[in-house]
This record gives sequence, structure tokens and C-alpha cells, in this order.
Amino acid sequence: MTTEHAQQPTRRTPTGRTRRRFLAGTGAGGAALALGAAAGRASAAPAGRTVAVLGGGVSGLSAAHELAERGYAVTVYEYYDALGGKARSMDVPGTAADGRRPLPGEHGFRFFPGFYRNLPDTMRRIPFAGNPDGVRGNLRNGTEALFARASGRPDLHFPLRRVTTPPAPGTLTLSWIRDQLMSVLNLGTRLPAHEAAYFVNRLLVHLTSCDARREDQWERTSWWDFIRAQEMSPEYQALLGIGQTRNLVATRAEVASTRTVGRVIIEALLLWGLLGRGMDGPDADIDRVLNAPTSEAWIDPWETHLRSLGVHFVLGAQVREVLYAGGRVRGVRVSDRDGGEERTVTADHYVSALPVEHARLTWGPALRAADPQLARCDALETDWMTGVMFYLRTPTPVVHGHVNCLDSPWSVTAVGQAQFWDVRDFSRDYGDGRARDCLSAIISEWDKPGILYGKTARECTKEEVVAELWAQLKDGVNDAGKTTLRDEDRLGWFMDPAVTGLGGPAPRNREQLLVHPTGTLHNRPTARTAVPNFFLAGDYVRTDVDLASMEGANESARRAVNALLEADNSPQERCLVRELYRPPELEPLKRVDALRHRLGLPNTFDLG
Repeated sequence: MTTEHAQQPTRRTPTGRTRRRFLAGTGAGGAALALGAAAGRASAAPAGRTVAVLGGGVSGLSAAHELAERGYAVTVYEYYDALGGKARSMDVPGTAADGRRPLPGEHGFRFFPGFYRNLPDTMRRIPFAGNPDGVRGNLRNGTEALFARASGRPDLHFPLRRVTTPPAPGTLTLSWIRDQLMSVLNLGTRLPAHEAAYFVNRLLVHLTSCDARREDQWERTSWWDFIRAQEMSPEYQALLGIGQTRNLVATRAEVASTRTVGRVIIEALLLWGLLGRGMDGPDADIDRVLNAPTSEAWIDPWETHLRSLGVHFVLGAQVREVLYAGGRVRGVRVSDRDGGEERTVTADHYVSALPVEHARLTWGPALRAADPQLARCDALETDWMTGVMFYLRTPTPVVHGHVNCLDSPWSVTAVGQAQFWDVRDFSRDYGDGRARDCLSAIISEWDKPGILYGKTARECTKEEVVAELWAQLKDGVNDAGKTTLRDEDRLGWFMDPAVTGLGGPAPRNREQLLVHPTGTLHNRPTARTAVPNFFLAGDYVRTDVDLASMEGANESARRAVNALLEADNSPQERCLVRELYRPPELEPLKRVDALRHRLGLPNTFDLG
């Protein structure tokens, strides 16, 4: 095994990735960390200020972006042959014809809630022809949400529009919030009145809880227990328990942290979204999606821009171990993805931006001993949340936004994508011209029996998973007397190839999602570690958004870069970190609760 230090590379364009090219990319002549001239705000890297970013997903690309703009020489090492991680698009093999692009596939649909503000700021700084605000201009608002019920039960159809007459700044009151929440719950739900009133009271408890109570008490309380779902009706459990946890963030309501569910999903996503507070500009609504496949609309322009800033990429690179000695990281062992000869790459600083289930495998005993928070990451849990794309002969938008199949045993959510792709003509641009729509569906529950075969998703073959998923979608979306999804419309499907071994003894998913059972917050590490040249970025890192998301990945990268700048005594401007909205009108109530919490008393509104 040989060791190479970063040298100035020549800029190159993407090509096929072979073992020979990978080894050349990690050697002295090809590779290592770019010092080339940069465009935009980037400047020449200070002597000896090179950074190795491990991982080319959203967090890794975000870190590379911020560092390159501040004059650092950055190399990104990525496992796949394409950038973007779980956010990237993938070509469906063998589907292109007559000059069209292959059908687009993805790990699962991407959506960008209006409360995302850090990630859209990065997107604004990625140039895109015709868009004055860069890639962010490719976002489109979803205007509706469909909570689909099975077996012919009436669906819940909600318009996703802001409250038309929100209270003026400084005049928001709990009674107004209570009235708004009750009106929403009375709009088409079959919740008993006393259950709706109780749930609203629980939300008021969370809204007025101080930070210490949220971290000490609600982080250790499951959402299921917080809303007393076990004692309530099946409607209450499905709509307010399971539908807000398993279907949205792949965490079971019985174990999901109340702090995370209440603070991010209920408050930031829904309540403040309806009020238009803390949003990413006046044009941002609750639900946003891209106007084309993710890589076309975002990731590919991002790669082009980063290359123009001098960022260098080594694709097909497997990170084996972060090497620690003498109080610092001394290098990283990497190989090509399929094994073979290993090399040690070195830099002045290292940002680990791998998903937690892969990152922690690269931290050896010495590194873990240097910072105990790394060992605590072993307690972080991941689960499966993977999508299937259905390609349809007929445009089938279902609803202008997302569908949440509340009664589906596999916690299915979906979106009709082509309706938002206003810069594309699906049949003209993709495949062989027969497909006119793509219904992107996600399975969040892989361990409950389905309705066709009586097997869990992990126990099914891929073909059985697809048949079962389609059956659950039809059960939810096809109302009595109205057939929206028809078998004869289905042309084909695509599932992320990261899922392997289905139907066998050891199914595997290389692209899992961090989930949020109680206590997760206390095991999440900070971006700054006790090792002065080693930093962490990823949606498992402790951030204000506190949710496994692209926003969390981007925020963690900003925090990692700020920690690196501090360690380097850099005069460069720090990354701006935008935190979740905190309504000023509720701060006096939170201060009262802080005193009650210190005295061991419950929240003022907590009736038990």
C-alpha cells in the first residue's frame, strides 16, 4: 500500500470509471486535491490548505461548495459513479430509444418543504440557464395533499394553501392557533370531537414547552405515548400517529421522538407552513418538488459548478478507514469500489460526509477513543425507506401534490411526477415514447404483512414487492366508482439497485435512512470533533432541523465548514446557518415553562 499527498491536478471532465482510472485518481499525478483556478467567489487555496471530503451526497457536495467558495482545495471521494447519494437520479437500463433519454429512476421522490432554508440558499448559488435564482428556480409548489383511505373509505383531500388572513406579527395567540387546528381536524376527518380537542391540547403543550423540557422530557417520550394514541380510535391512530411518523420519516409512532415529530413535522412543516412563517421566501409553499428528474434539475448543474470552482472528484472510491495517530487524522485508506489495491490519501483537513451506517465502519479504535461521541453513533438506528417508480401509458397525476396512503400496511406515499415537469414532455423526452407519466411511490414499512401475499416487503421478491405495492396504491387511490390506477396503464417499474437479495435469507439495502426513536438526539454527534482536523457532515449530525433530510445534510455541512474555518483560524466569512422558525409571541410562555421545568412541574397546559 502506498501513500500519496495532495498535489495540484489538471481539471478533467467526467468519464467512465475503471479500476485503473480510480488508482490514477488517487495517485500523485492525477489527483489528489485541486488547487486550480476557481470561478465565482472562489480564490486560490492557501498553501497547505487541502480538504478531503468523504462522500458525494448532499452533505458532501454542500461542504465542498462552501469550502471551494472560500478558497480551499477540495477533493470529494464518492462510492458510486455518480454524485448526489440518495438524491441522485439513475437511468433505467435499456429503456432509451430513438434519441430519447433513458427512463428516469430514483431512490425515492425528493420533496423540499417550504421551511427548508439552508438548502435553497445553496441552490440559489448553483447557476442554471434562464433562472435568475439558479437551481432553486426549478422548484415547483404542490398545491394539494391526499390522505387516501383503503377499502373505499372517504379520502381526506387538503389544499396546501397558506391561511388567507394570518395574524399580524406580534398578535399570534394560542386561542387563534387552537381554532385553526380544530378547523383543520374537522375538515373531512372522522375524529371524535373529544379526540380532536385532546390532540390540539397536546400540540399546545409542545408549542409552549421550553428547549430544556423538549430535550429532557419530550425527546425521551414517544409520539404514540405523547398523544395517548393507544387509548384512542383507529382513525386517530392512523391519521395522527402512524400517518405523521412511519409514512413521513420511516419511524414507528410507538418509538418516534416527540421532540422531532412535534418540532419539525407538526410545527415547522404544517403549522408555520400554513401561516407562511419561517419559509424560504414569499413564493415557497408547504410542499415543493423539482421540475425535472433530480440530477437534471439539480445534481448535474451542481457538479458542473463545483468543477468550475476547482473541486476534484474521485468516483468509484470505497473509503476503508480514517487513519488516526498523534492527535490528528493522518490519512484515509481508500480503494476502488470492487476492492483491489488500496491507497492512502492525505490532506490537511478531512470532512466525513458518509451516511452514518457507512461512516462508523471507517472509524477505528484509536479514532473512537479520541472522541467518545463517535462511539455513541453506534446507537443511531437506520431503516429502509425505498421507492419504486411506475411508468404509465396515461398521464395519472392523482393529486397536485403528494399522496399518503394512511391505511396501507407498508406505509405507502407517492407523487405523480410528470405533472410538475413543465420543462419536459415525458413521452417525447424519455424511454421509447410510450410512457407518459411516472408515479413515484415509497415504501416506509418493510416489516408488516401486505394485502396480496401476507408477507413483509423484506420477505417478498422484487416482483412481489412491486405487485404488492401496486395493489396497496390502488386500494388507497381508487375510490368506489372511480378507477384512477389501471393495470393496463402500467408499462414497467424501477427499484433502486441498492436493494438486493429480496426474497432470500439476507435482503440488503445499502441506502438506508436514519430514523428517530426516543433518545436519538443524545447520540447524534456535533460537526466538530475532538480531533482538530476531522469534521462530520451528514443528516445524522446534530443540527437545528433535527431530522434525517436534505436540509439536515446541508445544515450539517455548513456547521462542519464553520468548525473547520475556526480550527484553521481562517479569516473567511462563516457559513450562515438558518435555524427553524421560533414565533416570538410564544417565547414568554416558553420562559414560564423553563421555570416550571426547573421546579419539576409540568407544562402549564399539560392536563396529562
